[in-house]
Amino acid sequence: MWAVYRRLIGLARVYRPVLFVAALSMVVEAGAAGAFAWLTKPMVDETFVQKNQQFGLWLPLVIIAIFVVRGAAGYATDLNMAKAARGIARDMRVAVMDKYLRLPGLRFDTEPVPSMLVRLGSDSDQLAQAVIDSGKVMIQQTLQALAMVAIMLYASWRVTLAVLLLGPLVAWMMDKVGRRYRRYGHLVQETSAQLMQAADQALSGQQEVKVYGARKAEMERYGALANHNLKLALKVESTRGLFSGVVQVTAAICLAVLLLLAGREAAAGRLSAGGFVQLMMSMMAIIPALKQLTNVQGMLHRGIASAERLFVILDAPDEVDAGTRPLDRSAGLIEFRDVRMQYEGRETPALDGISFTARPGTVTALVGRSGSGKSSLVKLIPRFYEPGEGQVLLDGHPLSEYRLADLRRQIAMVGQQVMLFDGSVAANVAYGELREADTAAVAQAVRAANAMEFVERLPEGMASQVGTKGGALSGGQRQRLAIARAVLKDAPILILDEATAALDNASERLVQEALTQLMPDRTTLVVAHRLSTVEHADQILVLDEGRIAEQGSHAELLARDGIYAQLHRMQFRESGA
Repeated sequence: MWAVYRRLIGLARVYRPVLFVAALSMVVEAGAAGAFAWLTKPMVDETFVQKNQQFGLWLPLVIIAIFVVRGAAGYATDLNMAKAARGIARDMRVAVMDKYLRLPGLRFDTEPVPSMLVRLGSDSDQLAQAVIDSGKVMIQQTLQALAMVAIMLYASWRVTLAVLLLGPLVAWMMDKVGRRYRRYGHLVQETSAQLMQAADQALSGQQEVKVYGARKAEMERYGALANHNLKLALKVESTRGLFSGVVQVTAAICLAVLLLLAGREAAAGRLSAGGFVQLMMSMMAIIPALKQLTNVQGMLHRGIASAERLFVILDAPDEVDAGTRPLDRSAGLIEFRDVRMQYEGRETPALDGISFTARPGTVTALVGRSGSGKSSLVKLIPRFYEPGEGQVLLDGHPLSEYRLADLRRQIAMVGQQVMLFDGSVAANVAYGELREADTAAVAQAVRAANAMEFVERLPEGMASQVGTKGGALSGGQRQRLAIARAVLKDAPILILDEATAALDNASERLVQEALTQLMPDRTTLVVAHRLSTVEHADQILVLDEGRIAEQGSHAELLARDGIYAQLHRMQFRESGA
């Protein structure tokens, strides 16, 4: 735990100026609290015992001054601690988001996006609480408790030392509850991520849930997760409540001991009435401070659990990017040499012994049944995945010799699931490194993609907003904007991954026309489900269980009467029906 907390403290170093002001303010605040406690002795002795009227005249002004100073110091503490806490939460969100975008593609296969959102959201906030908010409470209340102990020692060191003998018992209990908090706090965070994932799946697939009558099953699953999360949360709260109660009982015992010993000290003439009130006021101020320190255990250990989850991401290795070979514009010659790839946790390889060459200016189509390895193959080219064995070469050199940014600059991709971002049509076409493109070039790309006919009908044309994930547009319109993005990029390698599989016939025709204009003079790899879209490909690779089962042109594969011919006949019958 302390190793994690020390690392969290390191995150706060950039905020040292505001934290210094906050710490100074906390010292002033504790000093003001101590000054008021000290004032209770002369307040009682001079006002009620000695009947000193002159003392009673300036006493109210002193009390007002003390609380004005304390209030100002408290405000400065809260403001500066809040600046540091929220700043750390923002820094961590940005760092984790950046890290996710630098992780290998396999990470996105093993962790669902809702879990990532939990880390970016609540985990980052909990972490800020662990670093700053809990630190504020601990320092603030510890300083106040120390100030009160100092006043008690001033009033009667004998009584104070006797009361402090119970301190080790409180420290032992705080250590025990801390361990329990940490264990259950981590489990609560994990189940919260599972809850969000289950909700995301059910809500995203609400049409399937309704059509297949799965609402009851989904609610049972979500309810079971919610109940498990509730049980864990209640264990955390019961631990906090039990410990808080024990601390209060301990404080009551301390108070009883104080009353007993103070009475003896008063009888011996070593403690005045004002000194007794001073002891009582200080002791009563320490009790809520101890309770606050007890409650902060939950905040601290939830933050530690969140920090551990975030540090797992930050400590994960980035995509391997050790290439140094310069690459301005590739010729587009792609070679696969006996490539083998296997996903983690899978018994059989996704690709096994893949060898072929895709030459510049040609179209290579990848066909086969679902799960045959088509998408896995094309994802090796931009190095979303790495081959376990064999090599993928570009222009005669292994992909690993190039820098990732240079390699990916040579590739344009259009997939079945088009990702548009919340923004304008123009911003989605001129995306990323293309954002500096001039307006005329963007408009030309939109025309080349057969998209201008619907863009011109939008309320604000190129400036029209596409909505979250392009929700304001139809599937065919989103697809044509993705093609416009690829046109604008003008990369030598084009990857089309089931680009027309989810479209109706009219939309498919428009998209195919746009793709036909995009393909010339590039190395094009097409992952296709509809064989009618790849009949004119220069070569067709038929994948089956991760291997190239057949290879040739459309006519050659039909004449061979193998898997391709069988798939072709099946689709022909379906379309004929």
